[in-house]
Amino acid sequence: MIMVYCEQRNGELLNVGLELIGKAVELSKDLDGEVTAVVCGNKITQLSDKISQYGATRIIIVEHPLLEKYTVDAYTEALYQVITSENPDILLLGATLTGRELGPRLAARLRTGLTADCTNLEIDPESKLLLMTRPAFGGNLMATIICPERRPQMATIRPGVFPLPKPDTQREVEAYVFTPKLSEEDIKVKVQQIIAKVRKHKDITAEKIIVAGGRGVGSKENFELLEELAELLGGGIAGSRAAVDEGWLPKDLQVGQTGKVVRPKLYIAIGISGAIQHLAGMQESEYIIAINKDPEAPIMKIADLAIVGDWKPIVRRLIQQLKQTMNIQEEKIS
Repeated sequence: MIMVYCEQRNGELLNVGLELIGKAVELSKDLDGEVTAVVCGNKITQLSDKISQYGATRIIIVEHPLLEKYTVDAYTEALYQVITSENPDILLLGATLTGRELGPRLAARLRTGLTADCTNLEIDPESKLLLMTRPAFGGNLMATIICPERRPQMATIRPGVFPLPKPDTQREVEAYVFTPKLSEEDIKVKVQQIIAKVRKHKDITAEKIIVAGGRGVGSKENFELLEELAELLGGGIAGSRAAVDEGWLPKDLQVGQTGKVVRPKLYIAIGISGAIQHLAGMQESEYIIAINKDPEAPIMKIADLAIVGDWKPIVRRLIQQLKQTMNIQEEKIS
């Protein structure tokens, strides 16, 4: 059995759990097993309706008043009780801040291994072991790891690595409520107050259009042009590792093996050479436009449209054309 932890925040499911259900369904075909989705919280039984649409064969709702607010102690204990009760062969979690906290703690309690930040999962046809692939040595090579002896085989997977399955709104799966044995003594760290972080940018894994810049953009100030283009297109801004390392963009806007994996409908790469680490994070985009001075840059070889030249006049012309088009449309409406 494959168990998938579906993370919820304030009663809203994160896409990564649903993405993992889709992948688990694919993996289960090689194992002839079922897929069990697990979600923790309090008074969250309504979430089973959405989870059932993505392919899980069983749903376990872990409910308790002490799970109302996320605390690593309570959630670790609750999930540990569910896992030891169900004895899954494979356990998958999203590599979110929460998943990265829970994964190592659960692995230690279960005395099993954990492969973190995976970018691919497969079943070995002979051994039926889970093949867990992740970047290693700073993203310079890919390592495939197995856990041949201990169970469950555990992995955390980055959001956006696997596509979000198309929901089947007619599908219904019975949900089971699991009430863990928890007490105040189980919670070592008490949450006094939760202050929501105000993000300037939308999560890039949810963007349909992304304008990304690399070292070739030249400076933090130059990214203002890219932001203007992204805003006109109704998309978001992102960057390569080089741009983030220079301090031009925050880490949560980094695309690549050591950043986030994105699958937008349109990806515009500006001043990005296209190292393998970056390509791994965006090459599943539906349409790729690359603007670069070097016609031999790797990004140009995978682009649907490759523009050779200085990016600044090209982007300025694009911005000008978009503004003119928008003005014409506004005049027609008025």
